[in-house]
Amino acid sequence: MGQYGNVVFIVWRESIEALLVIGILQAWLGQQGSDAASRGRVYLWAGVATGLVAAALLGAAMIFFGDQLDDDRQQMFQTLLMVLAAGLIVQMVLWMRRHGRTLKRDLETALQRAADNANWWGVFTLAAVAVAREGCETVVFLAGTLSAARNGALAATSLAAAAGFGLAVATYGLLQVGSKILSWRLFFRVTEILLLLLAGALLLTAADNLVALGLLPRLSGRLWDASGLLSDGGALGGLLSSLTGWRARPDLTEIFVFLAYWGAMAWLLFRPTTHTR
Repeated sequence: MGQYGNVVFIVWRESIEALLVIGILQAWLGQQGSDAASRGRVYLWAGVATGLVAAALLGAAMIFFGDQLDDDRQQMFQTLLMVLAAGLIVQMVLWMRRHGRTLKRDLETALQRAADNANWWGVFTLAAVAVAREGCETVVFLAGTLSAARNGALAATSLAAAAGFGLAVATYGLLQVGSKILSWRLFFRVTEILLLLLAGALLLTAADNLVALGLLPRLSGRLWDASGLLSDGGALGGLLSSLTGWRARPDLTEIFVFLAYWGAMAWLLFRPTTHTR
């Protein structure tokens, strides 16, 4: 249940970002003349399709490459995917913090420049890059998450992904209608916390894999046993483990990774910034 919940969440969050960009582009085109808007929409949706194809090709390449490896190399490949997924999550959260407030203005500026130059390929490029970025990140996130779960039933994963996309469309519509009740800023703040928890869980699982492969030392035995309170092998504990990295019987290596990760996040998120003129 845990990995499929993560699939729903990842596809939901990433799809909303892509829909937000597409919505901004669509709204801007709606303000242009009817001929310009009609022509621009052709480039817009061609860009969306191109971005989706790019993400699908990346997913197919990753599956093909992983299937060519033996068990040890496949575990190493999956571990690298987890670390890459965690890094992309952190990068995405930091990028949205820096650019979220000006995203609409920056996109509209780029669109106006393209319109002034009669270059509708600019609309195509913006749409393609936005969708490809979110799509490729989703592919890597899903690969890392399913590798961490060691269980990737295609039918169930596809259903969870479809549910995540449907939920994203519904959420986008609700946020557009009820922006006074729940702002985009609050939405991104809440989901970024969940994303950072998921990144930490992926890093902990990657660390466990590296210990199993003999590439990272296990610095101690089990420090305590909270299985009686909440086992990470049970339904609820397993879900919490996949979402947050909960360990009922942690060792010193896992504690060190946990503290190092959240220490780095605290510094990155709350360090003072200098503004230059």
